Amino acid sequence: MAAKWSCQSTRFAAIFTRDVRFTPESGHVQCKAPCLLWAKSRHDEASMPLLERRYLANLPCRTRANMSQSKIDLEAFRNFEKAAHDKLAESYFDAFSVVTDRAIEPLLKAAHVGNGTRLLDVATGPGTLAARATESGARATGIDIAPAMVELARTLHPLLDFREGSAEDLPFDSSSFDAVISAFGIGHFSRPESVLAEFARVLVPNGRVALSWWDGFGKNRINGIFFEAINELGVSAPGALPVGPAVDRFSDPNQFAAIVHAAGFEVAGIDYITFSHPLKGVDELWDLALGSFVRVSTVIRAQNADVQRRVRDKVEQVALQYASPNGLQIPIAFRVIAGLR
Repeated sequence: MAAKWSCQSTRFAAIFTRDVRFTPESGHVQCKAPCLLWAKSRHDEASMPLLERRYLANLPCRTRANMSQSKIDLEAFRNFEKAAHDKLAESYFDAFSVVTDRAIEPLLKAAHVGNGTRLLDVATGPGTLAARATESGARATGIDIAPAMVELARTLHPLLDFREGSAEDLPFDSSSFDAVISAFGIGHFSRPESVLAEFARVLVPNGRVALSWWDGFGKNRINGIFFEAINELGVSAPGALPVGPAVDRFSDPNQFAAIVHAAGFEVAGIDYITFSHPLKGVDELWDLALGSFVRVSTVIRAQNADVQRRVRDKVEQVALQYASPNGLQIPIAFRVIAGLR
């Protein structure tokens, strides 16, 4: 008898079970590790098992899933991420924060942030999430590796506590926070396993972690358009962009859940968010990418004028598929995962 897929939670749109045996009577599937059964888009009533999803692979700006860590200079990649985000802090806030801010409310809900919650916002960027949490009565602290991001957050929210520091070595005592959130940080960390271990250390028992990351390039088109253009044209920049972990590693919901579980968290569920982001046209999309996407912008800026023009032409060709009467409507898709310590 086939297993019956069903959503078993009203708060989260994805369910994980552990050590559940399959029986014809119950219709359950045995899972030794967290097993992602079902996810439902907020904007799509037709749900499907995530195990059937497919993701793009083998792009020049990502590493193969089976590439050994010995081929990746993690310290060089960490320094690249710090310098790149430091350089793009202002333009990121101006052009892209309107997109990333859509994850704030789902993350705060996933982490059960409310009045009195001691919250740590890791990779805080311009500090918008920490500020929003404070409005609900939380005691929020933000930390970011990029000095310019920290300075921007302090300028925008002068009454809040923002600090410069590494997610791999958080400058806080153990059991200092009730919740830890990282909005779109997990795919930028050179050592995400170490980062999640730090999250677990600074959380109190039964504390909650909430993370967001993008769906695959085929669904999250604001990134995917550029990676596909670069891939199709065979463009690379080995001298400017150090080899790093796969940018779409955690676009796979099973890998996303696995790393959270491996850090000692019980995976509570995943929320899947989709929407369309309006832009005036291709020029605005191009400027957004060059001012916000650290890997894409590094690769493009390393090319001569002719190659840059060919990349832009390819981006325009694909982007016009999303033309609307008022410009472009670019599909965005990401997940928010919740974990309980």
